[in-house]
Amino acid sequence: MVTKLAILLVLAATVACVCPTPSANAAGASGSANTPVMPSFPSGKETDVKFYAPGNNIETGRDALERMSGADLVLWLAGNQFFAMDRVITAFQKINPTVTVGLITLPPGLLLQAIQSGGWVFEGKQFRRTPDIYASVNLGHLKTLKASGGMNSFMTYMHNELQIMVAKGNPKKIKVIDDLGRVDVRTSMPNPVNEGIMQFYARRVLEQHGIWNTISAGKECVSCQTTPNNWFTAVHHRETPERIKAGTSDAGLVWKTEILESLRTGANVEAVELQPVDSLRGEVSYVIGSLTNAKNVNAANLYLQFLSSAEGQRAYAMYGFVEATDEELKLRPID
Repeated sequence: MVTKLAILLVLAATVACVCPTPSANAAGASGSANTPVMPSFPSGKETDVKFYAPGNNIETGRDALERMSGADLVLWLAGNQFFAMDRVITAFQKINPTVTVGLITLPPGLLLQAIQSGGWVFEGKQFRRTPDIYASVNLGHLKTLKASGGMNSFMTYMHNELQIMVAKGNPKKIKVIDDLGRVDVRTSMPNPVNEGIMQFYARRVLEQHGIWNTISAGKECVSCQTTPNNWFTAVHHRETPERIKAGTSDAGLVWKTEILESLRTGANVEAVELQPVDSLRGEVSYVIGSLTNAKNVNAANLYLQFLSSAEGQRAYAMYGFVEATDEELKLRPID
């Protein structure tokens, strides 16, 4: 009897200690808890992925992403230059006519997450691919890659500045940064999670004016209503003009070049220019480099050479970007 009782106790203890095996997806879509989760491609932003074949043949969306694995050159660039890229790539292919180019233009923090996790989830399917070249609006992102052995050198290839986008005629009479905190002003702002414009520039300006908490309510999120007056975007360069046009927002901090592009496309918006201390026109730099594991090293080098040429600089300048100096266009180590 004692023996049977002992056996029963052992069995009971064994059952009590059985725990479910951790799921392979416990850390997210892309693997272990130490691996960044593979991000989902933002819904409705399919035109931010493109494939350029010779002869000015351009594909977008899923088809472009499918073909990206076979591209001769893959570029993942800070999204606020999306409107210039058709001209930029056309100018590059004029010099290198056989090179096919895959392009994604999204917030640089989101691109960095995709690089670290090895690709994207697009419409429920994983696309495992990283770029040959990555560009951001702040060197901090490139330093993150440097720390993990992903990038060694960079160059600064253009500049920009902050402005406030408002509806045509500026009905709310917005003149300065402080006006963005008024109770009668509804704002559309870049999110502080992965949009470089907010991470590295606009937030600092809002904090200096003491209105960051008024706008954020202490929240750091994507595609979210932080207060009755403020919306944090997922892709601000597309959402903010749309929200102002729809009348759901009165104003938003954007790059100067985005206002110029909206005006070119006939949007009923206008710019509120800021003093240099708020526009940060002397600080905003676009930085770029090739990844150490780039699949297409030669093509990546050709593209960086193109950017440092008069043709490359002119292609961007046509859209309001400020050209870099000869010294800035030289590749140098990431410290």
